[in-house]
Amino acid sequence: MKNIPSFVLLAATAMVLAACGKEAPKAPEPRPALTQVVGAAGQSDMLWVGEVRARYETDQGFRIGGKVIERKVDIGAVVKKGQILARLDPVDAGLSAAAANAQTKAAEADFLVAKAEYERQKKLLEKQFISQSAFDSREAQFKAAQARLDQARAQAAVTGNQAGYTDLVAEKDGVVTDVKVEPGQVVSAGQPAIRLALAGDKEVVVAVPEGRMKGIEPGTSAVIRLWANQDQSYAARVREVAPAADAATRSFQVKVTVLEPDAGLRLGMTAGVLIGSAEAPLLVPTAALTRLDGKNTVWVVNPQSGEVQPRSVTTGPFREDGVVVEKGLARGERVVIAGVHKLQPGQLVRAVEPSTVPLPMVGGGGAGPVAATPVAAKPAESAK
Repeated sequence: MKNIPSFVLLAATAMVLAACGKEAPKAPEPRPALTQVVGAAGQSDMLWVGEVRARYETDQGFRIGGKVIERKVDIGAVVKKGQILARLDPVDAGLSAAAANAQTKAAEADFLVAKAEYERQKKLLEKQFISQSAFDSREAQFKAAQARLDQARAQAAVTGNQAGYTDLVAEKDGVVTDVKVEPGQVVSAGQPAIRLALAGDKEVVVAVPEGRMKGIEPGTSAVIRLWANQDQSYAARVREVAPAADAATRSFQVKVTVLEPDAGLRLGMTAGVLIGSAEAPLLVPTAALTRLDGKNTVWVVNPQSGEVQPRSVTTGPFREDGVVVEKGLARGERVVIAGVHKLQPGQLVRAVEPSTVPLPMVGGGGAGPVAATPVAAKPAESAK
């Protein structure tokens, strides 16, 4: 030790002291992750999805054939009973009516001649100037002339009515939902021309899988909520259940009638239906679902530690507002709903509620707009 220069000892001592004063590396900060509580209030609780329809719809068609010369309504038009919807060329119908009237006049003339002859023959028979067989022959001719007159009058009446059928008239109040003819088109009698949804009752038609039909029957109460306005719900009742399942989908068509429809319930709108006391499904956004080892998987956030772990789930129908989870999740659990393909088991995250402001995606350094419920971004208390 005596041969070691003093400056070397001083340098070594300084290095030891510096090493002792160096701080340990800090643990990485939890990455923010967009999350959602499964089954939280405000999420859609509709079990089946369908379309708003009128309870009664009818295809209006001309009662005679002809050429369309005018269409007076378009799709969406509100019509009243007796309103003209379309017209056919009336020339041919008018000519047919004129021909029938001419035939009627000819039959009337023949009838008058046969009647006069019958009266004369009757008087001659009373004076024994003609035989009974000759009178019977004249009587038969008179009755035949009378029958031809009745036939001509009936035909003229039918032809006259047909002349009035060139106008297609609305049978009841309603809304035009489809137009199948245009001016210049030649149509046949009875061909559908305009579809009319009659005013009054409205209903939602849904397809229910055969395994979920228990307890669903005519008269079962239901609740309907529109996608356009999920803050408002409508009381409803099951009106009709299909007697047989669809051969392709193995589902039953169920028609649910709205008890008190208003102006906000418009035809063609998408609506969700909760029938009876059926439990609302657990719904997660489609982006929360990924595939691991060939299984559908979601990432669940531990409320105590803030760690995420993958969990296999059994999924049901894919809907416009997410995916129904049938098994694997419990109501109230928190799942990551964005950037799930970049997560690692045991990774620490800082749970953030959905927001309309750009948020950094977990596992990556980028940020992107998040289209979700307009709730202020804030850390979840369970993940602190």
